[in-house]
Amino acid sequence: MPASESSGWTLVVPVKTLVAAKTRLSEAAGPHRAELAVAIACDTVEAALSCALVTRVVVVTGDPVAAEPLDGVGAHVVGDPAAGLNAALRHGAQEAVRLAPGAPVGALQADLPALRPAELALVLTAAAEFDQAFLPDATDVGTTFYGVRPGIPFTPGFGGPSRDRHLRRGAKEIFLDGIDSVRRDVDTPDDLRAALALGLGPRTLKMVATIRGGSPAGGPPAP
Repeated sequence: MPASESSGWTLVVPVKTLVAAKTRLSEAAGPHRAELAVAIACDTVEAALSCALVTRVVVVTGDPVAAEPLDGVGAHVVGDPAAGLNAALRHGAQEAVRLAPGAPVGALQADLPALRPAELALVLTAAAEFDQAFLPDATDVGTTFYGVRPGIPFTPGFGGPSRDRHLRRGAKEIFLDGIDSVRRDVDTPDDLRAALALGLGPRTLKMVATIRGGSPAGGPPAP
């Protein structure tokens, strides 16, 4: 059916310029940091697009080096207005509504390399019960997903202690078991080790092996 008639979710994924991406992984990833960031984002987008409840993924990025492989995995890529993370998400949401005005819209972090489509489907099913809903990250401090029903203002509050920010704004927190991969964002080597234990996407797994100089079995290099 035409995109405008689809009721599936459109997810907006923000991807930083590679010079600013995953700086806390610099010591572990070394010269491969930018490649690792692209691999993580591509695995995240590909897994999201494999979710039965997702119709499309809009990636917002100002980096052409990241844009090309993300387009290659099926993302609809738009430019970044360069006004901060939440402005980028709102810009992506405007494009999402243009593409499918009657569909729900969600924001998903770009650093979920262990993301499992079936777990994402559980989150989206739960989110659809509320006007606006969010999922906290594994630390219960940040946020990995925020979504709204069709016609509801899209007002993401990502960055820092965003769990509390979303709660204060009236978004409903999603409580579910069995969705660890949707909560496991990756900012540090310890995060990457935790994601590895869940099962990394193929591009991220390959990069971990490259960084380690062989098999990824033991996890990424120690910081």
